[in-house]
Amino acid sequence: MKARTTEGGTLPTRPLDSRGRPCSIAASLQAIGEKWSLLAVREISFGNRRFAAIARNTGAPRDVLTARLRHLESIGVLTRRQYSEHPPRFEYHLTEAGRDLLVVLTTLREWGDRWLVPEPPAVFGHSCGEELDLVHSCRHCGKEVVPEDLRLKATAPGWNSSGPVES
Repeated sequence: MKARTTEGGTLPTRPLDSRGRPCSIAASLQAIGEKWSLLAVREISFGNRRFAAIARNTGAPRDVLTARLRHLESIGVLTRRQYSEHPPRFEYHLTEAGRDLLVVLTTLREWGDRWLVPEPPAVFGHSCGEELDLVHSCRHCGKEVVPEDLRLKATAPGWNSSGPVES
């Protein structure tokens, strides 16, 4: 099993679930796909790094949030840093792996703004001064990626776009 190193430690490359199509989406959801985990990452990215603020702003039950934060720390998505010795208190910080999730959260937010809520509850700006409007583009040709342009180019051994290949 390969591993990725982050400033928070080692993020293990997870074996793909043996049920269904081998898929990085499934592996990602298995690692961090639970609601409270993603909302905790959102809050930490907003600068709310202390447990009380994360709990307040997510609405997560404290015991559930504790478990999710420990899990995110164990897989290298965030690190804990002590800010008080008496009593011991900690802040949470995103690792490189955690910061990489922000693009995923931004895409989820944009989808929710478009399809689930009457008015966006938050508007984000870019450092250029304009409202954030993400587009996905091909690193090679620079063109914007739209669903019609996507083609499955390779897949796990024993699979094709329709499903498992019969031997």
